[in-house]
Amino acid sequence: METTAKNVVISQEEYDSLKDSKAKLEALVKYYEEQFRLLKHKQFGASSEKSQLDYSQLSLFDEAEAMLDPAFAEPDLADVEVKYRKRKRTTDDRLPESLPIEVVLYELPLEDRACPECGETMHVMGHEARRELKVVPPQVSIIEHKRDVCACRNCERTGTSVPFLKAPMPEPVIKGSFASPESVAHVMTQKFVMASPLYRLEQEFVRDGIMLSRQTMSNWLIRCAEDWLAPIYGKMKADLLKQTVLFADETTLQVLLEPGRKAQTKSYMWLYRTGGDVHNSIVLYEYQQDRRPLHPMNFLRGFSGYLHADGYDGYHKLPENIVVVGCWAHCRRRYDEALKVMPEDNRQGSTAERGLEYCNKLFEIERKLADLTPEERHTKRLDRAKPIMDEFYAWAEKLKVVPKSAIGRAVHYTFSQRKYLERYLLDGRLEISNNRSERSIKPFVIGRKNWLFSRTPRGAKASSIIYSIIETAKENGLNPFDYLTHVFKTAPNVDFGNDPAALDSLMPWRQPDPASDEDQ
Repeated sequence: METTAKNVVISQEEYDSLKDSKAKLEALVKYYEEQFRLLKHKQFGASSEKSQLDYSQLSLFDEAEAMLDPAFAEPDLADVEVKYRKRKRTTDDRLPESLPIEVVLYELPLEDRACPECGETMHVMGHEARRELKVVPPQVSIIEHKRDVCACRNCERTGTSVPFLKAPMPEPVIKGSFASPESVAHVMTQKFVMASPLYRLEQEFVRDGIMLSRQTMSNWLIRCAEDWLAPIYGKMKADLLKQTVLFADETTLQVLLEPGRKAQTKSYMWLYRTGGDVHNSIVLYEYQQDRRPLHPMNFLRGFSGYLHADGYDGYHKLPENIVVVGCWAHCRRRYDEALKVMPEDNRQGSTAERGLEYCNKLFEIERKLADLTPEERHTKRLDRAKPIMDEFYAWAEKLKVVPKSAIGRAVHYTFSQRKYLERYLLDGRLEISNNRSERSIKPFVIGRKNWLFSRTPRGAKASSIIYSIIETAKENGLNPFDYLTHVFKTAPNVDFGNDPAALDSLMPWRQPDPASDEDQ
């Protein structure tokens, strides 16, 4: 059956309404397509933000090609000696010389040493050797501390009271517990360095025949964090606030039993750390129930200087003596995402690609200035980076983009954060991005994926202290297990109130002395 097209007469007002609705629906479909491609990339694509652009086509910064005169004669060719650099190994496997060496000698029996030519007994002229790395799982043992208790025989016979003398013995890490400094340090490093939940440790102990519950291990962590690590944390915070360049970041945390709040409510773990120009790096975590600007304001009370942060508006409400520096990595990420959500056929020469080129050029300049002094870096940035930044914003001002599209959000971030993004040019000690704090908060994020939540605010606060101590120790090249063992052997036997110097000796940038631990 044939169908014929029909013409329908509608008013101009209805036509304009339908045309407007069609445009809105097309914009909405385009938005959903972008979101679909972005979510698909996040789920199945590479997480690296390394640029995949073809740099042979980046005419934006190719001054040589821009000034090329086709009529100019080419110079004569000259022979150039080509030298090929030997390819380096991609791995750096090696066995440290400090490891003990266990020699296993395989001797040839005397009766088997007859020479096959003359029959005489052969002598040992040398050895053929190979080395293997032997790994022994953690060995568990019981240490029984016993000390002499002396009494006077004469007073027992003649006196009305008998005096006693006891041999000195170090204090335990937790009184009334069978926890040792080594066992607590082991549990801490397994959870907060290796991101292993306590229930996995519990199962591992059970396989070794040791009934050590996760509740007991949790109590060990909280008690030791409050008793011995909290004073170190306080001293680290005081030293942190004396710096003039800091970094900050925050991430979510779930705490099940917060008073007056549902278990699903988001809490936050805040991070503050020093920059790359200090002798002793400091990394501090702080647990808070929410993301209000009040928390960084209270934590940073007494600090004056530069603070690297992302685009969160809460940092922009800090006092005027704290100059917030923006993050170009966050700006670049938005152009990178805008490029990834586009169909591949439309990417080359797009606005997203052009914005990414500008950001890449700024980061390339930073890589070349990495080895300079802060003063030299500041001067070079003004000469090289500032003109590119000015050109970037001049280009972006001419763009006409849909506000809710991916490229629209990238351009909006570029201008809304402009004041903060430009501030890294103020001082050579500043950095182009906030990646330093993001790298420091990553161990917590990895651990959170495994142990999922904290049960109580007390446990969350203890976790923030332990993470702070461990990450600072790692930043300063210390072995977390050895350092924590040293702290838990030393701190119970020191009065920090009467001996402040003892606290300085336990800072997570002081290499532990094995001899002092053996004396405990």
